[in-house]
Amino acid sequence: DARTDDVGNVVVRVPGTASHENAPVLVVQSHMDMVCEKNKDVEFDFMNDPIQLERDGDWLTARGTTLGADNGVGLAAAMALAEDPDVVHPPLEILVTVDEETGLTGAGQLSPDLLEGRRLLNLDTEELGAIYIGCAGGGDSNITLQTPEMDTPENFAGLRITVKGLRGGHSGMDIIEQRGNAIKALARILWKAGAGHALNLVSFEGGGVHNAIPREAAADCVVEKKSLDTIATLVRSEAEAIATELGAVEPNFSVEVEAIAERAPVMWDEKTTDILINLLYTIPHGVDTMSNDVPGLVETSNNLASVWTRDGHVVIGTSSRSSLNSAVQAMRDRIRAAATLAGGEVEENNAYPGWKPNTDSELLAIMLATYKQLYGNEPEVKAVHAGLECGIIGEKCPGMDMISFGPIIEAPHSPDERVNIPSVETFWTLLKALVKELA
Repeated sequence: DARTDDVGNVVVRVPGTASHENAPVLVVQSHMDMVCEKNKDVEFDFMNDPIQLERDGDWLTARGTTLGADNGVGLAAAMALAEDPDVVHPPLEILVTVDEETGLTGAGQLSPDLLEGRRLLNLDTEELGAIYIGCAGGGDSNITLQTPEMDTPENFAGLRITVKGLRGGHSGMDIIEQRGNAIKALARILWKAGAGHALNLVSFEGGGVHNAIPREAAADCVVEKKSLDTIATLVRSEAEAIATELGAVEPNFSVEVEAIAERAPVMWDEKTTDILINLLYTIPHGVDTMSNDVPGLVETSNNLASVWTRDGHVVIGTSSRSSLNSAVQAMRDRIRAAATLAGGEVEENNAYPGWKPNTDSELLAIMLATYKQLYGNEPEVKAVHAGLECGIIGEKCPGMDMISFGPIIEAPHSPDERVNIPSVETFWTLLKALVKELA
């Protein structure tokens, strides 16, 4: 029995196996969408082309694009529970949500009457041997600036500056590693190069989706011909400084400076250029505060995620996270304050709530006992600085007892995404044992 709500979330009801039909209903939840990120030199249409799978020993990855193991592997496991005749399980409600990666909007519009069960397994985390019982909340802010143009003087030449080679990654899970942000690096380089020299932007493009750390960014600009070599030298010098600061975290960071044969006929005026560069240099990015309650957990962060130049304006996308709802709003207020100083317009989406840990969870206790019986020790019990749908579902369905776990997935939200094949077997074995216990 499959049902769909108004936004496209799906629930498939699976009867319990023989003699377990009357056990409490178990919700098994995953999301059906993926982050669509690719390397710039890869020709790929996510709406039509199939993912090109590649196996490298114990790892499965994709050729130049994200893989979609986040959260396809969870969805596959949920469907396998329903189909495998050897699995003993209680009545299941397989909940498949839409649009998780765009801001958890599917869960945010979930019809609560779609679910009967009050025990939920979320299969959307990426660390084997860890059981998650809490997550951060978050919200996005988009800043729009007008980009008035003027004719490019005859004594100006075109220049393209490109930042690439960064690792990118998940803006929640990977933000603690202090990976480089291509937009921040490019803004810093432009700020340094433009100090004391005429430099006018023509376009600025960087990043992609809100929950991925930007790996690449490029700016087209025009500069006085007499300053061309000087500015190129300043760019390379600042790039070397950034590379030294990033060190081993970003071994492939690189900056390219190339002359553009045909200079642009129009350029942004000096004021607009200065405003954008200063704003991008000012907007917070990375870890803001660490938790005082959970050692090693990022409490609040911001991802300067994207910049697009379109039809006389530029749009800057940011994504803020925190385990404290008030801190999410405080971060968004800081972004709004910076945008206000720059004369920009700010649009905010509806923030999604965090998931408050419940160490007294009955479901958690059953998981810990099952894990110990299988492996002889207990898993780590953790909270994660990323958005899981548990917080929203728990708010919509009062009394929902929830945990989250999954196999090893590395570099989600980037073309380096890969899933460890043996860990999927371990994850599947644990999932089968747990649902049998819950039956």
